Amino acid sequence: MTVLEEARPQRAVHPPRPVEVALLASVFVIAACGLVYELAAGALASYVLGDSVLQFSTVIGSYLFAMGVGSWLSRFFERQLPAHFLRIELLVALVGGAMPALLFMANAYVPTVFRGLLYGLVMAVGILVGLEIPLVMRILKRNVALKDLVSQVLTFDYLGALAVSVAFPLLLVPQLGLVRTGLLFGLMNAAVALWALWLFRHELRRLRAHVVACVATFGLLCAAFAGAQRITTLAEDKFYQDPIVFAATSPYQRIVVTQGRSGHRLFLNGNLQFAERDEYRYHEALVHPAMAAHGAARKVAVLGGGDGMAVREVLRYPGVESVTLVELDPNMTQLFSTHETLARLNGGALASPKLKIVNTDAFQWLQQTQEMFDVIVVDFPDPTNFSIGKLYTNSFYALLERRLAASGYAVIQTTSPLVARQSFWTVVATLESVGLKTAPYHAHVPSFGEWGYVIAGHRPFRQPDELPPGLKFLTLASLPQLFEFPRDMARVPAEVNRLSNQVLVTTYEREWGKVHP
Repeated sequence: MTVLEEARPQRAVHPPRPVEVALLASVFVIAACGLVYELAAGALASYVLGDSVLQFSTVIGSYLFAMGVGSWLSRFFERQLPAHFLRIELLVALVGGAMPALLFMANAYVPTVFRGLLYGLVMAVGILVGLEIPLVMRILKRNVALKDLVSQVLTFDYLGALAVSVAFPLLLVPQLGLVRTGLLFGLMNAAVALWALWLFRHELRRLRAHVVACVATFGLLCAAFAGAQRITTLAEDKFYQDPIVFAATSPYQRIVVTQGRSGHRLFLNGNLQFAERDEYRYHEALVHPAMAAHGAARKVAVLGGGDGMAVREVLRYPGVESVTLVELDPNMTQLFSTHETLARLNGGALASPKLKIVNTDAFQWLQQTQEMFDVIVVDFPDPTNFSIGKLYTNSFYALLERRLAASGYAVIQTTSPLVARQSFWTVVATLESVGLKTAPYHAHVPSFGEWGYVIAGHRPFRQPDELPPGLKFLTLASLPQLFEFPRDMARVPAEVNRLSNQVLVTTYEREWGKVHP
């Protein structure tokens, strides 16, 4: 050690006090809770309003703006900082924890107020969370140097955000659902308030009132957590009208199956996928024109369609040797494989020895596979957001074209040419942009209305000479009529849908918005 080092005064290093450790741990919890409320609001907005990119962007932007407002407002809190911190924690616990439940109920019972309530609650939670961190820093400032204070608080803040960003889609939502997840983290905020009550009990005025507020908040959230399933059931029964026989939340979507006068109905993120009474019309029209026109398909791929209905129709052809079902969500294929009633609807197709199930993203699968197929059935949900919209782009169809045999056909479900005329012909133009020859057609499905499809291949489509026995909708005589478009559904100029612009998503939202405001 040099003389200068010996002469330099050494700063005493004190171990962190219990109150400092407690407050830093609170920062971790506060950051985790705040991000959960933000993610829950974004997820619910995308479920109800569609277009996940837009909803998450506006929710996150509103939340961050509100946090800035809260941080600015913290300057007006000058005395009794622990008391203010405790009260704010209780408010965050109540408002943030109850937010998913309130939004679910609003969407079911008063849907017109959903959007206003969503952003009102996001702003309220953001302001309260924006108040929390500055107050913690000012309380810690009593005993911690500024540079250490800032680094420690920000470190714990970012660690909390990291933990939740990983746990939310992989663990919390699949295991607990959105309502229970919100309430659980509300309880964590309430626990921080109880912790603060104990730490600062000697500084708090009206201690008894603070105790009563903490106990009441904690008890209310516990009761709500215990009744979370009842809250979800009330909201969804009202929204779906028919009784719910199965409901689950996966990392990818909310799956709900109802049973009513029209039999079973499947909803993904609130959007109807099929109704038992007329799904045969949809699936017969989807599968048989392409399969029958090919005449000798041996290898078939089905992209999407995890309910197994399209696979059921493909297996009507005895010459089919193998079917590869590519479905992103393993919960879908498991449900329609193991649930006795639902497996009956697809005729046990998902248990066929000819079938191979691949649970992965179809875009990535097409990039990686080297297999060639005689027929590819594309049964994705409508392009309500950009993550689904990528599966309708020229990039996706270029990959599809490479996996299609020279004599093969692909068939794509393509929304309603009556309601979403521009969207329908956008898909046709996009398929043609990668060199495929197209044959658009449509069929009437009562649950959906007039519905559209497109057959695409390296060779022109030809009308089949025969159809498999046992069909309830299609006949050889009626099949050519599906390829005729009346004036109100006839082709219109349309732009190619590319990954770089995804015009289809905005077009789709605009056209369906005219019907479903």
